[in-house]
Amino acid sequence: MSSPTATLLVSCPDQKGLVAKLANFIYANGGDIIHADHHTDSTAGLFLSRIEWLLDGFYLPREIIGPAFNAIAQPLQANWQLHFSDAAPRIAIWVSRQDHCLFDLIWRQRAGEFKAEIPLIISNHEDLGAIAHQFNIDYQHISITKENKLEQEAKQLELLQRYKIDLVILAKYMQILSPDFVARFPKVINIHHSFLPAFAGANPYQRAYERGVKIIGATAHYVTADLDEGPIIEQDVVRVSHRDDVADLIRKGKDLERVVLARATRLHLQNRVLVYGNRTVVFG
Repeated sequence: MSSPTATLLVSCPDQKGLVAKLANFIYANGGDIIHADHHTDSTAGLFLSRIEWLLDGFYLPREIIGPAFNAIAQPLQANWQLHFSDAAPRIAIWVSRQDHCLFDLIWRQRAGEFKAEIPLIISNHEDLGAIAHQFNIDYQHISITKENKLEQEAKQLELLQRYKIDLVILAKYMQILSPDFVARFPKVINIHHSFLPAFAGANPYQRAYERGVKIIGATAHYVTADLDEGPIIEQDVVRVSHRDDVADLIRKGKDLERVVLARATRLHLQNRVLVYGNRTVVFG
């Protein structure tokens, strides 16, 4: 759709009339709603919503929409986000030595599958610098050891600020981010090579082979201070058999990792993911 849209993501304590209040805010200001999706978590007592409308013909200027909606949100004790479809978030992709997810994200971005810019790649190794050069993306090699981790993370944070990065994607970045880093920059998506919560941590394919599993999976999740336990955005699985060795599991797993990470990235960039607690609602 060529016309730009605005999207509200809202979570608040559940109560009667919430859908009407959200819809009326848009209707009263001349908006045309094109998507609306709502969910109630009765256990948590929460109402969660995604509502998107056309900006053409909307009475309020963009800079006024947030303050105007906040007047409605405060009495509802609501947390909310406002996004515009013609904004292009800036992504930094972090890698180590594996290139399959990096290539896939760049190709999809260049093909227009999702609206974003990729101005920066950060790696703890020099191996993939040629890929960045090939696509005219800045490449920063920052070596990480136990001794220099905090110092190097400070450099990474400075780069994210300098490049005005909105989202970090760990595309097979084989390092654990410190709790301090995650607290200072919480918008990070990771791809993990197993169907979490099974086989969290290192070497999941080897452990899956030793366990004799019949399916393997991949999981894309937001990063938190707890290793591989952040809110899950997307998952998928593929069948394996006794004939598959570890190399076969890795090959099949890489295919899954590409697809799952791409789906999660697209869902995040389309503002379809709402986190509450350690869970997500993913709106269709």
